[in-house]
Amino acid sequence: MHVKSKNEAQDILSAIPGDDQRSRSHKRRRCICLSVTICVFAVGLLILILALTVFKSKKPVTTVDSVVLKDVNASVNLIPPMVSVNVSLDISISVKNPNKVGIKYRNSSTAVRYKGKDIGDVPIPAGMIGGGDTKQLNLTVTVFVDRLATDLDIYGDVISGNLPLSTYTRISGKVRILNLFNIHVVSTSTCNLKIDILNRKIAYQNCHYKNRL
Repeated sequence: MHVKSKNEAQDILSAIPGDDQRSRSHKRRRCICLSVTICVFAVGLLILILALTVFKSKKPVTTVDSVVLKDVNASVNLIPPMVSVNVSLDISISVKNPNKVGIKYRNSSTAVRYKGKDIGDVPIPAGMIGGGDTKQLNLTVTVFVDRLATDLDIYGDVISGNLPLSTYTRISGKVRILNLFNIHVVSTSTCNLKIDILNRKIAYQNCHYKNRL
């Protein structure tokens, strides 16, 4: 029977990890986990600060720069009752993107209304507005008010020579913040007009703007 020497036994015992080594290994793993957690928290905090300050999403601003009466023709027949009106408007709209990043907007439109009823519209194709840029939209819309032949108000308005119309533009899109998440934005503008049919001009114009996230 072979009996191990005292030195050999000590070598074997020293090769077995002791409580001290296990404790050091546990502390090292805990330090690594803590360091990773702190780094992830710091990066998340930095992203949050940037998202709330430098890259905070702002509402686009839609402004109607001008509405110009391009053409107007009107006629009224009493017997048989019939009204015929067509109006062409040149509408200049600017959309400003105050964000540091671009806004991608969907297919939109500008509608022309008579007392709340849509009588004409012009499409605005989807597009992109770069950070800090302003996009100019020049639109021409022709409306045929004879679509409202059953509306008795139209007869009185045409005979009086003052035709009340309004334009409504709605542009909706999204802002992508730090390539992580999207913020949806909507910008609308409404202009109330009064067309002087006899003098072929816009006698009154008042515009309102509304922007929201």
